[in-house]
Parts: sequence; structure tokens; C-alpha cells
Amino acid sequence: QVQLVESGGGLVQAGGSLRLSCVSSTYILPRDVMGWYRQAPGQQREFVASIIWVDINYSDSVKGRFTISRDNAKKSLYLQMNNLKPEDTGVYYCKANLRSSGRDYWGQGTQVTVSS
Repeated sequence: QVQLVESGGGLVQAGGSLRLSCVSSTYILPRDVMGWYRQAPGQQREFVASIIWVDINYSDSVKGRFTISRDNAKKSLYLQMNNLKPEDTGVYYCKANLRSSGRDYWGQGTQVTVSS
């Protein structure tokens, strides 16, 4: 069983920065994809960024502003968010997909609020 715990959310003004962290209860292999998703009020959860080995992908809405990284030794995933916009507001979730089981694991989410 994999448990993921996010932290680092908060309230920030537009143009500001936040760094989200996600810590796993177990070691996740570099071959297993990890990612960040977000959900704004009244909207569906959407993809933000993912990383597997050195392959990184971003949604168009965050490209150039957000940076995803992982430290496998620390069982951690990060999301550096710069130049935040009000439309970045939402609950941010960490996700891991384990190739060995094919299962998705989600964290409980951390709230990010960007004021204009």
C-alpha cells in the first residue's frame, strides 16, 4: 500500500510562488510515473505535470511557470510554482502509478489559493 502526503499549499498573491511537496510511504521506482493534478471548485480534476525517469510533461497552462522534480532517495515529488495566477487556484493532488500493479495512488490534496 502506497500513501502519499502533500504539503506546501497556501494563500499567495498573483505573481507569487509556492513549492509543493509529496512524500510517499514507500520507495517508488524511477520507472513509475508520478504527477501532479489539480481540481478547481466545480471543475473536473486536470493534469498539471508528470515525470518518469527524465521524461517530463506539463499542461500548456503551466508550461514555463511550473517545474516538477523528484528525489527518489527521499521518496519525494515536488512542484515549484512561479508566477502564479488566480486561475491556478485549486486543490493539488499527487499521484503515483505503479507499473508493477497497474494501480493509481492519490494523496489527499493540498489547497492552493491565488488572489488577484
